[in-house]
Amino acid sequence: MARKYRLGVTRKAANVVVTALLARGIPINGGTGFLLTTRGRRSGVDRTTPVNVIEVGGERWLVSPYGRVGWVHNLRADPTARLWRGRRRETWEVEEPDAATAGRVLRAYVRKIPVTAPFFDAKLTDPAGVFAAEADRHPVFRLARSRS
Repeated sequence: MARKYRLGVTRKAANVVVTALLARGIPINGGTGFLLTTRGRRSGVDRTTPVNVIEVGGERWLVSPYGRVGWVHNLRADPTARLWRGRRRETWEVEEPDAATAGRVLRAYVRKIPVTAPFFDAKLTDPAGVFAAEADRHPVFRLARSRS
């Protein structure tokens, strides 16, 4: 059974440290770490959170390994992802793929960032089809069109 994500004191502290490093342009997780800024779906206020962007099949992807968190809801309301690290800034339109494609991306994501594996029922050795069954619980977004 997959672990449930909880934003406790330890995770909040880790996010503060990771955000500070990324804001200064220091790459983390092998260069996959970025800060994602989305517009709040209700407040209209910009919200920023650290994320990992991975490349699969020649395309770049955002994955929510912890489920339908705030930034997922915000991207669904306004599909504009502003990614940045240090002075590097990118703005993208995002699209959600079908479950089969999402399964392939989720499998690659868990292999690339294994610390997220406990939040999935699928195991690292499972085929993409097993990950596809979890696509509704772990939203995936393709960085579709650059606007920067």
